[in-house]
Amino acid sequence: MAEGSVSLEEVKTSFQKFAVHGDTKATGKEMNGKNFAKLCKDCNITDGKNVTTTDVDIVFSKVKAKSVRVITFEQFNQALTELAPKRFKGKNKEEALQQLYGLVVGKEPANIGVTKATKAAAVDRLTDTSKYTGSHKERFDETGKGKGKAGREDIPDTSGYVAAYKGSGTYEDKVKEDPPDSHASQAELLTSPPGC
Repeated sequence: MAEGSVSLEEVKTSFQKFAVHGDTKATGKEMNGKNFAKLCKDCNITDGKNVTTTDVDIVFSKVKAKSVRVITFEQFNQALTELAPKRFKGKNKEEALQQLYGLVVGKEPANIGVTKATKAAAVDRLTDTSKYTGSHKERFDETGKGKGKAGREDIPDTSGYVAAYKGSGTYEDKVKEDPPDSHASQAELLTSPPGC
């Protein structure tokens, strides 16, 4: 190899880092089209003039197998070989490929543009449960964790036949209070002659 040339092992390391990006099941041996496009963007292979995202997609489709959605490292190397003369016009294929390898080596997927949780004073103030008062305060424990349904005051009791009946469970007590011999039985009322 010429001086300043990059080894394929260094390129393979970057390939593996991009291959597993965003996919917990990925092994690093194959790369999908989305990650290939991300590698080309993050490593400045796509410049918008000589190499566009469309060029990247076309080259990816060309080098991958027909019924597969991923490329191996060998296919990745073939894709870079096709993109190198487009990216570095005026150079021979070997020089262009070495310069393209130079762009890829040592790079990792960038997380620029990934949404992160913000820390704004207004949000902190609104979510600080220690400042809550009244019925809202009852909905959180001392650590600030929500109690869920248990923290609500107006949980409807649906255990009775009628949902809003206040004397639920008192029927048995009322029956026990009234002794049965204080009322004449129905049989006595029917058999006794009138006027007795």
